[in-house]
Amino acid sequence: MAEMMTAVTLNSLLDTQATCALIDVREAGEYNDAHIPGSSLVPRRQLEFRMTRLVPFKGTQVIVCDDDGRRAPLAAATLERMGFGRVAVLDGGINRWTTEGYPTEWGVNVPSKDFGEKIQVVHHVAEMHPEELRARQQRGEKIVLLDSRTPEEHRRATIPGGRSAPNGEVALHIADLAPDPDATIVVHCAGRTRSIVGARLLQRMGYSNVFDLRNGTMGWMMAGLELETGSTRLELPAPSPSSRARAEAFAARIAAEDGVRTLEIPALRELMARVDRENVYLIDVRTSDEYARGSIPGFQWFPGGQAVQRADDLVAVKNGHVVFACDGRVRATVAASWYRQMGFPNVYVVDGGTSAWVTSGQALARSESPGGPRGYDEGLAGALPAGYEAAKAQVELLTPGTLDERRRGSPAPLVIFVDTSRDFSSGHVPGARWVPRGWLEFAIGDVAPSKEAALVVTCSNGLNSVLAGATLKGLGYQRVAVLTEGMQAWGRAGLPVERGLSGVMNPPNDVLTMGTDRTWAEAIQYLRWEEELGKKYGAH
Repeated sequence: MAEMMTAVTLNSLLDTQATCALIDVREAGEYNDAHIPGSSLVPRRQLEFRMTRLVPFKGTQVIVCDDDGRRAPLAAATLERMGFGRVAVLDGGINRWTTEGYPTEWGVNVPSKDFGEKIQVVHHVAEMHPEELRARQQRGEKIVLLDSRTPEEHRRATIPGGRSAPNGEVALHIADLAPDPDATIVVHCAGRTRSIVGARLLQRMGYSNVFDLRNGTMGWMMAGLELETGSTRLELPAPSPSSRARAEAFAARIAAEDGVRTLEIPALRELMARVDRENVYLIDVRTSDEYARGSIPGFQWFPGGQAVQRADDLVAVKNGHVVFACDGRVRATVAASWYRQMGFPNVYVVDGGTSAWVTSGQALARSESPGGPRGYDEGLAGALPAGYEAAKAQVELLTPGTLDERRRGSPAPLVIFVDTSRDFSSGHVPGARWVPRGWLEFAIGDVAPSKEAALVVTCSNGLNSVLAGATLKGLGYQRVAVLTEGMQAWGRAGLPVERGLSGVMNPPNDVLTMGTDRTWAEAIQYLRWEEELGKKYGAH
């Protein structure tokens, strides 16, 4: 059983070392409102999906926390079943932490956003307001407009005329994208961080007429301007030899300036052999298609731009060994440079990346679905969660057709949905009740007071529902079934779908509104908070 840790002890531990992992197991909306600085967000329902990547060494001291100490012990038990041997629970949760006078902060991915604002202030990255950009576009000025986010975000909504150029890729391609050295380059994202980081990267590459678009797509909308949706300007062609050569020279320079260490293949293999006794993070920063075609075994996919945007979602133990790889040196070095600037002490680049691995006679691993950074409320695709097969053996699996027959019978089973409120609202089996997995043990008694009740557990894709089904069996419910492949299969079968928060009594606080989905007031509050992060660097 996990030990209890006092706020005093935790505060001392956080002050003296960075070899532990503080994991907040609440949901993203709760975490956003207030959390302990230095904690990584892993909602309880994602532990089996994410923890072995976020904390690779299972001998690491892991402290789990929640708001009041109810969910954290259950999360700790899950981690112990996964093989983590040193797990503690923050006594009284964040409520007691705050009561005893220790600090909290709000927001998500705060270390990365703080880094972006620091860059803005210290390096004087020039801003362009949306109104000015629009006026220049209308005058027909030559502007290279780059969207520093993921291609998926670009497709959903972007600044009109921009093209997808994620921060992790742009160094390789900028000489082709902006061949005129006098061209004005404007970098944008959804808000501030990625546009600032991208503009600073180009600034370091020697481009002088570079701007970040103030407040990104949110700022564009707040200025009363229309976004473009459905852009097809997604694919970056292979870089020309001259563009690659310029990027290679730049990578060599920033590696020396920022203290990025290089690993040749024998040294990489030696470090990889230490994963059973140290935290070694192996990260492939190429595109998802490249990763799927072949990667160095053991490397997880996380594109470089997102790696700096969401550092605390990727590396929970700051003193761990962080190794980046691409197909050569450029993209890995850019990501490693950012991590060194953010204060990570042990950062490496695989010299030659996947190409060097193959040249050394080693085989690449192939993956149909790389997994990696998805939304704040999603786990990692492409791999089954820990304990899935054992859980699956405990429950009855239903096809959509079988469930549809049963729900039309008498008595009909009670159908519950265990993913987020946003997922539930997007579509659930008609009549289903929302019982989020993070609160399952506490909420199921109100929904199904009799242990004899016939229960069918559903979710978005069938993974969390299998794990939740096994939990229900452990609680004494004997008639537990699971919808195979969840609502994805239900939708494919053409069966009726109910949408909205039907049956949800209180406004949910589990999910976090992002980007242009925010209301005007939420966007203003968020952008003011983000900009405020940089003010402490103004005297430097």
